[in-house]
Amino acid sequence: MEKKKLLKNKIVDTLPMLYLETVILMVLGQFLGSFILGIPVGIAIVAHPQLQKSAFLNTALMYVIFLGIWAVALFWILIKKRNRPILQAVGTKPQGNNGKYLLLGLVLGFALNGICILVAWLHHDIALTYDAIHPLWFVVVFLTVFIQSSAEELLCRGFLYQKLRRSYKNPVVAIVGNALLFALLHLANNGVTVLSVLNIFLVGILFSLMVYYMDSLWCAFAVHTAWNFTQNILFGLPNSGINVPYSVFKLDAATARDSFAYNVGFGIEGTLLADVVLLVACVLLYLWGRKHGKKSMDVWAET
Repeated sequence: MEKKKLLKNKIVDTLPMLYLETVILMVLGQFLGSFILGIPVGIAIVAHPQLQKSAFLNTALMYVIFLGIWAVALFWILIKKRNRPILQAVGTKPQGNNGKYLLLGLVLGFALNGICILVAWLHHDIALTYDAIHPLWFVVVFLTVFIQSSAEELLCRGFLYQKLRRSYKNPVVAIVGNALLFALLHLANNGVTVLSVLNIFLVGILFSLMVYYMDSLWCAFAVHTAWNFTQNILFGLPNSGINVPYSVFKLDAATARDSFAYNVGFGIEGTLLADVVLLVACVLLYLWGRKHGKKSMDVWAET
């Protein structure tokens, strides 16, 4: 009986099966979020039809439905005893899950994305005009972007990464394995290209290295949030091919052009420039981690 259980666990924890498990959790989470939030929002729109045209509301809803992923993922981690150690990686036990690395992540995410946007603007690939900023809306949308970005990180750099760390001795499998799925999940996005897929893969590697060398899933939460927020909400550019109606600056889409720094269909993420910036960031983090002998906490040590 024990041998059968061990064999079952080995099969379940293989890379293809963990990919399938992660995708199912993501789909169920998005469905749950859409269903639960759809009911009150639908009632509100029936009572106030003008809400349907609200750029702020539509943008916030696009992101906040990812609360469903948080709910489904945490439920799945808690309900299965073998998954419960993953909760340690989400909480404050890892040394890198602290306010300092959270703030550092926000700065890094803004800087990495901002460099790419600045080059595209200086190269005249994009033209931006200031629209407006509503402080309350700005803060609320930032929080919803954090929900969306952290939900993706919870699944990929939290759940999948940690499961792969348990199943495979070599950490490269966990680092590359979850980044590959992260890239594959974006294949259906608008304007996807080889460069854009490479970009998503590299950013997945970067986030994984933050978990491995900085022992900080929170830093990955923050960088992902700042990257998406800077691109979509601050400057009104496509984020992985997805546009949102609410932003502080507006893009003149009619004059935007493809170049090494901007891709009309996918945004800055579909460019050689963004790939180089992310590759450099990955190399620098790798060298820093190796130099200082950094390594993440083993959540499975006591199992």
